[in-house]
Amino acid sequence: MYIRVTVCVRAQQTCGSRNLLCGVAPQRAFSMAAAGTVAHGKLEGRKAAESTGVRKKGVDGRVRSFEEIPHTGRRGWVNLVKFWREDRFRHLHLHMERTFKALGPIYREHVGTQSSVNIILPPDIAELFRSEGIHPRRMTLQAWATHRETRQLSKGVFLKNGEEWRADRLILNREVMMSAPVKHFLPLLDEVARDFSRMLQARVEKEGRGEDGKRSLTVDPSPDLFRFALEASCHVLYGERIGLFSSSPSLESQKFIWAVERMLATTPPLLYLPPRLLLRIGAPLWTQHANAWDHIFSHAEARIQKGYQRMSSSQARGSGAGAAGVRYTGVLGQLMEKGQLSLDLIKANITELMAGGVDTTAVPLQFALFELGRNPEVQERVRQQVRASCAQAGGDPQKALQGAPLLKGTIKEILRLYPVGTTVQRYPIKDIVIQNYHIPAGTMVQACLYPLGRSPDVFEDPLCFDPGRWGSSREGGQREEGAGGFRSLAFGFGARQCVGRRIAENEMQFLLMHILLSFHLSVSSSEDIKTTCTLILQPETPPRITFSQL
Repeated sequence: MYIRVTVCVRAQQTCGSRNLLCGVAPQRAFSMAAAGTVAHGKLEGRKAAESTGVRKKGVDGRVRSFEEIPHTGRRGWVNLVKFWREDRFRHLHLHMERTFKALGPIYREHVGTQSSVNIILPPDIAELFRSEGIHPRRMTLQAWATHRETRQLSKGVFLKNGEEWRADRLILNREVMMSAPVKHFLPLLDEVARDFSRMLQARVEKEGRGEDGKRSLTVDPSPDLFRFALEASCHVLYGERIGLFSSSPSLESQKFIWAVERMLATTPPLLYLPPRLLLRIGAPLWTQHANAWDHIFSHAEARIQKGYQRMSSSQARGSGAGAAGVRYTGVLGQLMEKGQLSLDLIKANITELMAGGVDTTAVPLQFALFELGRNPEVQERVRQQVRASCAQAGGDPQKALQGAPLLKGTIKEILRLYPVGTTVQRYPIKDIVIQNYHIPAGTMVQACLYPLGRSPDVFEDPLCFDPGRWGSSREGGQREEGAGGFRSLAFGFGARQCVGRRIAENEMQFLLMHILLSFHLSVSSSEDIKTTCTLILQPETPPRITFSQL
């Protein structure tokens, strides 16, 4: 059972469970306006409307045209120069939040080669997803696709569309999304999380202050969290540990982490520029991006070759993976044994999963440790639930997680406030109407997650860190009764949701579980973390956390 936590720290300042208790004026909600026009990026002729979140028809009663959607400027290349000059790429999430406040719950944006319609309200997002079809499309990261094409490498499901995507995705789902494989790899994630906690215990004992058994250590945990994320994902993908918790972890693994970070950092500018032109002129931005991917593939290739050799040796001895009493061989082993994907496609998808499974879990864990540290009452309630669940689970990791729903609520709350990806995109297969504006089929429409998660029109006390809100009868502390879901979209939605979702969710929950069982978390300052956007949202400066032995 979830417990509603009533004392928390806002992302802006200390608060109670209601604005009245906080002594803080409620945030300005969206001014839901009648259709207006835009001149030089500014909305004109707006009128107040009912707070239903639905834009009313114009005075003539008609659906407004696509061209009448409020926008930030029609000249894409001019906007691109503004983005660079004003450093908006690094603060894209804040730019979106400001723009929604200025223009209302829908607007158009044209930057360089990229055009989109941006939306924020759950009913509008629901309408978008109803129109995605059986082969949902999201924005293609053309720079990634160009790298695969120029290097003559196969593409994984992240870069595919249509029937080819669907066929490969259904095969992958059977190994990473269904309940049976998840049950197989949960013990592997639990093992890595336990070892991480032991490693941290040893470090606190050695370097911390205080008397034995009650020592404390203040550190930036981000390097260790990156190592944890890579160790955990490799254990699931390859079925073996790579030894990143040793006193001298391999330089090659650290280079892999650096390569992933460089790849993510160089991707956003490439969203708005033609990659093949940059390739042709030898632009440094493209060279850095391609070199990062080359290193990622080289590292993954070495791991895959080792797995392939181990699998071949096992088969030669007559022990098939998955047989009774045989250790789980990882996603790679399962895919190879079943032979439904070619080796090139297996390599492509394993590499994508590996590259996508480091920063995207390590960074949310930084935010989670920080929020738990500055919300001690929340931390203690989650810890008490974890203790009770572990005591009843009898060593079963799956039961331990099931009995502590506040752990999952913590992850959902972190991803609400700090979504890894700032948008979820779809291209509707038919014309749709959103906020009474006509949107043609094939238009890229983005649900913008950062402003969604912090909107007072969507969540009560949106800046309060409250894992308990996800267990209430009003899911997510939503504002409108009967408004449905589409408030927690950090992993996407439907058939095209994140293929590594089950790995990531459970990996983060296990780490928090074992840390909370061993340490009290605190921070020296409750000030908000300043965030920046590469391809993912992350802290400008990683928070320092104090780990105190319990």
